[in-house]
Amino acid sequence: MAQPPPAARHPTNEHTVQAVLWVQRSGEYRALCHQAFNLARRVLDEELKASPASKKRAVVVDVDETVLDNSPYQARLIKTRQAYATATWRQWVDLARAEAMAGAVEFLKHASSRGVEVFYISNRRAEEHAGTLVNLRAKGFPHADNAHLLLRTAEGSKTKRRAAVSATHEIVLLMGDNLNDFSDVFDGKEPAGRIAEVEKLAKEFGRRFIVLPNPLYGDFEDSIYRYNRGLPETEKDVLRKGALKDY
Repeated sequence: MAQPPPAARHPTNEHTVQAVLWVQRSGEYRALCHQAFNLARRVLDEELKASPASKKRAVVVDVDETVLDNSPYQARLIKTRQAYATATWRQWVDLARAEAMAGAVEFLKHASSRGVEVFYISNRRAEEHAGTLVNLRAKGFPHADNAHLLLRTAEGSKTKRRAAVSATHEIVLLMGDNLNDFSDVFDGKEPAGRIAEVEKLAKEFGRRFIVLPNPLYGDFEDSIYRYNRGLPETEKDVLRKGALKDY
């Protein structure tokens, strides 16, 4: 069998360089994170003041690029010309060295101080549980324990895990960097379909749903590849550029 060309074997990840630089070096990125968590605090406090709850209240947050910053992993992929791989990602998780997102710890501690429980619903896998807890605890996140960390099991959809929290708690806020962190209506849809669903739920954003910025990776990119992550880098490049709008 013919070997793939060097570019396919060793991705340059050039399309992610600007995104990683923006996350790591721009004040604007940190400002947006603070803005999201400041808004979350305001929404939470207003909700707690507005009416008593029949159940305990909860805030549900994603982990990656919502409370923990994994941009060093993305930077390593650029420098070593590697694609994402389960093995290298596991190594990064086990190091437990991801920094907290700006404003995340402060907001979640505030929520906890108001009697609100924090649930971390992440699509990290079960074997990454220990490293994730070590990292969350090291950065001072509240409720960093087995009961509040709900990782991926058989399926990637978070619907059942959100429903499990809803069975015992009133979820006041959901926070994430991916639309799938909020509802399964976005699952598997092409870019236009995801945008259409955002418009249907427009009133929820900034109220019950709060989005963190993540230009590094996610379903926004996978949808452009028609959810085929195994495509050669050359084909992905064509799809990315073909999705651009010009005048």
